[in-house]
Amino acid sequence: MKHWYQELFENYAKKYDQESFTQGTLQEVDFIEKELGFDKTLRILDVGCGTGRHSIELVKRGYSVVGADLSEAQLARAKEKAAAEKLSIPFLLRDARDLGFESEFDVALILCEGAFPLLETDAENYRVLQSVSQALKPKCKLIMTTLNALYPLHHSVDDFINESMEDNRSTKSRFDLLTFRMTSEFQFTDDDGKVHTVHPNERYYAPSEMSWLLGSLGFEKVSIFGCATGAFSREKPLTYEDFEMLVIAGRQK
Repeated sequence: MKHWYQELFENYAKKYDQESFTQGTLQEVDFIEKELGFDKTLRILDVGCGTGRHSIELVKRGYSVVGADLSEAQLARAKEKAAAEKLSIPFLLRDARDLGFESEFDVALILCEGAFPLLETDAENYRVLQSVSQALKPKCKLIMTTLNALYPLHHSVDDFINESMEDNRSTKSRFDLLTFRMTSEFQFTDDDGKVHTVHPNERYYAPSEMSWLLGSLGFEKVSIFGCATGAFSREKPLTYEDFEMLVIAGRQK
């Protein structure tokens, strides 16, 4: 039986590229470049790269990037877009829990909920962080976004998702205070025009949890900020008004 995220991304790539939450790529890559000190010698791993929007923009700017994703449809779209730009980018079919790299990258990106925190249990989500940590060199940087557990304590997630869409596609959201998991129904149209309904089960994280999880993997400094599509910044403190948090972590040795 396929998990909900496998169903969602089985044939949802061109449509995915049209969603409002994928339209902030240029600003997000501007921010990433600044975080990296514009150092184009750094090797970057884009985990849950999807249709390759961050990878492609970074390579266009002269960086070395490897993209990894679990969805064949998303990877096919990424390769198609890269080919149209005459770019050679390794887009690899990989499970984020078992990336298969060992101390190969200077930087890892996990953006727009790329794998983490979509998995079934806290342990499986942690395996993503472990696998990414293993792929990174001892001195490294991690830039990621994830779901902010402060948000659904004060707001309707259905309202947040639906306000940027033409119709009410997210319904029946329920946030469990004991597990910090949100269950819902989500309707989408695939690349062949067929309408599907999936049942997301996503883990929202408190900022203290992210600090502890990454600290357990040797990241000495974990900085957390509020963020939104196309608005990555170190100037935005995280509050309960932010649907996502921006997490920047580093290891120095």
